[in-house]
Amino acid sequence: MKIYTKTGDKGLTSLIGGTRVPKSSLRIECYGTVDELNSYIGLVRDQPVNEARRPLLKEIQDRLFTVGASLASDPEKSKMKIPDLHAEDVTLLEQEMDRMNADLPELRVFVLPGGHQSVSFAHLARCVCRRAERLVIQLAEDEFVADLVVMYLNRLSDYLFVLSRQMAHELGAEEVKWEPRM
Repeated sequence: MKIYTKTGDKGLTSLIGGTRVPKSSLRIECYGTVDELNSYIGLVRDQPVNEARRPLLKEIQDRLFTVGASLASDPEKSKMKIPDLHAEDVTLLEQEMDRMNADLPELRVFVLPGGHQSVSFAHLARCVCRRAERLVIQLAEDEFVADLVVMYLNRLSDYLFVLSRQMAHELGAEEVKWEPRM
């Protein structure tokens, strides 16, 4: 099987269901950004500090493929059964945040990304997740997007923030506090 099909050479691609759309369409931008996020989650997963969290981070990557499949489907034409998110996927992220927050000092200020390279990777993933969320919300203004997709991305960005704090804590890295100039 060849990887290249040449069917996109004129700037179009197919959604699940066969609908051809411009590669510049918002739907493509949405699932492309989710794919980018998935790559960053892989980078975060590969950090030694996350050894014990690797199974959870892999599960998150699996759920992001689910999100991508949902976004890549033409809701009007796709007859293909695609995986879907469940409320438990969101609940899992909430439970993990609660568990990590129990070990962390109370946050009283904004923190800047940084303090350790691994922590910075988590912040990059968080920023890409927020962008994906904004794009999906924009898409949902005009086209069908499952409610759980937006909810999952929203909760995932929160999870990635708490994860960055937990990683900093475990690494003994400084949480870089924002000190606004007045």
